[in-house]
Amino acid sequence: MRAIFYIDGFNFYHARLRKNRQFRWLNVHALAQALATADDPNATIDLVNFYTAYVSGKIDPAAVGKQQAYLAALKSTGAIAIHSGNFIISNRWVKLVHPPMAKPDGYVWPQPYPEFVYVATPQEKGTDVKLGVHLVRDAFQNAFDVAYVLTNDTDLVEPIRIATEELGKRVVVVAPVLPQQANRPVPAPSLTKVASKVAYIIDADLIAAQFPDPLLRDKMKPLTKPVDWVYGPLRE
Repeated sequence: MRAIFYIDGFNFYHARLRKNRQFRWLNVHALAQALATADDPNATIDLVNFYTAYVSGKIDPAAVGKQQAYLAALKSTGAIAIHSGNFIISNRWVKLVHPPMAKPDGYVWPQPYPEFVYVATPQEKGTDVKLGVHLVRDAFQNAFDVAYVLTNDTDLVEPIRIATEELGKRVVVVAPVLPQQANRPVPAPSLTKVASKVAYIIDADLIAAQFPDPLLRDKMKPLTKPVDWVYGPLRE
């Protein structure tokens, strides 16, 4: 069974990894291999596509270096194709919820609360479009027997539907988070409807698929996990 993985890195990060720093040093090829062989012991991973956006240092200057280290770790496998989009920082007016919340914890808003505030909003652009287009292209070209799409982004419903219903391909939607960890259905009902099957990632899968630390590379400087990724869940 020929398998191709399509990993929505932005969606995966925010759903599962943002508050679980101990899982971020993740070898997604090893994770893909575990998921595919659990489905079919004879599965072969033809390609792992990882879709991400280059972060901006405007909000968190340290984020750029951490991402660069992680992408270098992915590239070191020689088995992962990285497809990049971009983050755009947009300044805009947004309506403030009442009572408002803020960071750092303990900040007290003066009253009366404003109705609108001017904020810098990071937006990820381009990765979901690339993922959807690549999935449909590969299905049309018969490049896989089964595709695994790791996402909970409903923007990908139509590409998955085309692959399954119009091209007759098997597409497994891999939920980035377990149902009991979310406050809404996972995967989204519209994704479940068009998928051939739904799969889940448990914490043991993430633990087993971590890169070594340090990660040795031939004729290159070893890569080390960012120091604040070593510890456990981030409490917010």
